[in-house]
Amino acid sequence: MTPTLKLAWQSLLNRKITALLTVLAIAISVTLLLGVEKIRTETKRSFLSTLSGTDLVIGARTGPVQLMLYSVFRMGNATNNIDWKSYQHLQQHPLVKWTIPLSLGDSHQGFRVLGTDQGYFTHYQYGDHQPLKIRQGKVFADIFDAVIGADVAKKLGYSVGESIVLAHGAGKTSFMKHSDKPFTVVGILAPTGTPVDQTIHVSLAGIEAIHLGWENGVPAMGKPRVTAEQARQQALEPKTITAALVGLKSKITTFRLQREINEYKDEPLTAVLPGVALAELWSLLSVAEHALLIISAFVVATGLIGMLTSILMSLNERRREMAILRSVGARPVHIFSLMMTEAGLLATIGCTLGVSLLYLLMLITQPIISNYYGVALAITPLTHYEWLLILIIISSALLMGLIPAWRAYKNSLADGMTIRV
Repeated sequence: MTPTLKLAWQSLLNRKITALLTVLAIAISVTLLLGVEKIRTETKRSFLSTLSGTDLVIGARTGPVQLMLYSVFRMGNATNNIDWKSYQHLQQHPLVKWTIPLSLGDSHQGFRVLGTDQGYFTHYQYGDHQPLKIRQGKVFADIFDAVIGADVAKKLGYSVGESIVLAHGAGKTSFMKHSDKPFTVVGILAPTGTPVDQTIHVSLAGIEAIHLGWENGVPAMGKPRVTAEQARQQALEPKTITAALVGLKSKITTFRLQREINEYKDEPLTAVLPGVALAELWSLLSVAEHALLIISAFVVATGLIGMLTSILMSLNERRREMAILRSVGARPVHIFSLMMTEAGLLATIGCTLGVSLLYLLMLITQPIISNYYGVALAITPLTHYEWLLILIIISSALLMGLIPAWRAYKNSLADGMTIRV
């Protein structure tokens, strides 16, 4: 340890309460900055991996972002549907390995209802190619079975065996309910951290059954309602679906099939690559992303200004200390170096404590976030960008330290020894 560093350390120990508060202010600001960066990175990674293992998302002719919003994120409604015959044609295509039909349009207490088939639970993946897992119960088998997401079960307090009534439309309040054909919750999915958690899954046959005898979104007037038992006796093949997820036998053929679907002659369709569409959708949210970083930067700046204020306020009390150092041979440059070293020490200790606090919080919250939100918060070493942020913070502290260092440098020996009244 150099004499200047040792002297700066001893000086900070003599003012340990003030120094400790300054270090804590810097540490908390560093924890917040790096925490926001970690959350931003993990949120982006989780967002971009909302859907994985799927090569194409197919829907009626529309924009890629809108198609992803209603088919994957359950936001908004489709401009049109896909004819069931078109879906069957796609299903039998020689390049296609598997398909998942998606039928939207109904809800339950604000949660979207998704009509699909059992292939959904086999082929749907999220994150790093993670499959869906049933936490309780089983996958639907009967027409009036339902499998609910983790958030639906938690917020509505549902368990396996619960009877639920679906409503027509996607709003939180609906006056058109399918109360004559209730569904039974047979399974609850494990948390995924994706829109799956907020979705009620039923079979395509179930969607068709509850709409028997309906015309243009309302029960047909003058016709008797079809009971649940009568519905079971009928052929419940859908006429249309909202969208479809497609997995291919070979990734090389992705663009070939995409072009073929976009040029499909029987009806106007759109095929999008999920990764590209998700990246485009994320770019629309970049304003909020940058806003978080700016807020964090202001917090860091506040911590550094607090350090500057602390050092400046201590200068008047330390004028005699500076004068004694000058009297025993310390040159002005030594005084300057001492003040700069103190600023560097405060910032370095604050950053070290801030990083330690960040990882401690991550260790504590990781299982909680994974359990309740299904987001796997990866505890990884600091990235190059995060190291750069720390370097910028320490450099900024040194720059701010120039102000008190210059003032101490200018204090003369006579000024330091003069007693001011």
